[in-house]
Amino acid sequence: MEINEILVLMMFGAFVLLLFTGFPVAWVLGGIALTFVPIAMLADEWFDAFIGIDWNYVSIVIPRIWDVMTNWVLVALPMFIFMGLMLDRSGVAEDLMGNLVKLFGRVRGGLAVTVTFVGMLLAASTGIIGASVVLLAVLGIPLMMRDGYSKELACGTVCSTGTLGILVPPSIMLVMMGDRIGVSVGDLFLGAVFPGLLLASLYVAYILILGYCRSDLAPVSESAEHVTLPIVFKALKAALPTAALIICVLGSIFMGIATPTEASGVGAFGATLLAFSRGRLNLSVFREVGRETTKTTAFIFALIVGATAFSLVLRGLGGDELIEKALTGLPFSPTGIVITILIVTFLLGFVLDWIELTLIILPLVAPVVSGLGFDLVWFAVLFAVCLQTSFLTPPVGFALFYLKGVVPEGINITHIYRGVVPFIVIQLFGLAIVFWAPAIVTWLPASVYGP
Repeated sequence: MEINEILVLMMFGAFVLLLFTGFPVAWVLGGIALTFVPIAMLADEWFDAFIGIDWNYVSIVIPRIWDVMTNWVLVALPMFIFMGLMLDRSGVAEDLMGNLVKLFGRVRGGLAVTVTFVGMLLAASTGIIGASVVLLAVLGIPLMMRDGYSKELACGTVCSTGTLGILVPPSIMLVMMGDRIGVSVGDLFLGAVFPGLLLASLYVAYILILGYCRSDLAPVSESAEHVTLPIVFKALKAALPTAALIICVLGSIFMGIATPTEASGVGAFGATLLAFSRGRLNLSVFREVGRETTKTTAFIFALIVGATAFSLVLRGLGGDELIEKALTGLPFSPTGIVITILIVTFLLGFVLDWIELTLIILPLVAPVVSGLGFDLVWFAVLFAVCLQTSFLTPPVGFALFYLKGVVPEGINITHIYRGVVPFIVIQLFGLAIVFWAPAIVTWLPASVYGP
């Protein structure tokens, strides 16, 4: 093994080890990049092996970071974050939950189905996982506990449904993926629509089947009302504001009226108007949403800066060639190589966050997948579905920790872990369906924008 290949493996090893020190990931990435440049220079001198990297190479980091900060695609990130946070403060989810509980109340598992439906609407309008999980937990778990639902089912439903926002457009992860691999964000948004609906449908099917087979785990509430036309009308009325906002944002993108960046501004403005119309907008709320948007955006962009430096030095050491050689050297067919990438990504999701995997791993493997003849939009959506599970898998499954912080007394981390296991299996089953039926991803972009 050549010295530069050893350095590449050392960079990856140092990154994984330093993650457990508690240092901010952005500084870990940038610090490793700056540390390994002089190491590479010393290796070049001592081992007389051409590394092809020097301090002049490091200076390229500056214009690369400048390109990131002037990228109009990434302007959509703070706008979509603001949109999600403002919609969370508008109170539409509370109204929707209250009305849908009456609509599905006489169905076994109806409360869990209600949580899934509300979570799907939140996913298509927020994309902020922490806010979605906490809101669904606060609204849904007390209701399910009151009616005798299994603690595991309640926790699993909230966690899995709350993570749909990272996949369902307008997803900030898809915006970052489009920027990292040079794929149209509009194509990724369109490609993720059916996989998101597929996962939500699988969740609902599992809940209904479980409720039918084990009525003690998801019983019908004794106080449930019979469904009447006024109840149906109130449920539709409660869903209308959120649905209208989703249509305005995604419809303008899909019909070519606006770019994702422009549509994000429309969404932020629409969410603000929605909060104002419901009497929820005041200076305190506006200040709080602005502060949270700034903190989240700064966190993401700091990671992008650190990942840019890390990836540049890694490429200078020949890391992309090493990964390509390792993948193409596997004794598998092209399909087997893609499966291997997805398996490794799933396993990495146990210890790495979706942001690190999107910024570091995806740009390294995407050229290999493209070179094998696969559609990058299809692969990126597969990658996104795989990364969704990283929110549910310990030890760094953030959805689990968000939920643990707000669950009622009597629910512990064991209930949460056991509750998410069936939904992780469902997600992997959905991933397999999308893998073996690529048209689920590619048909809609091709129909809207053409092949």
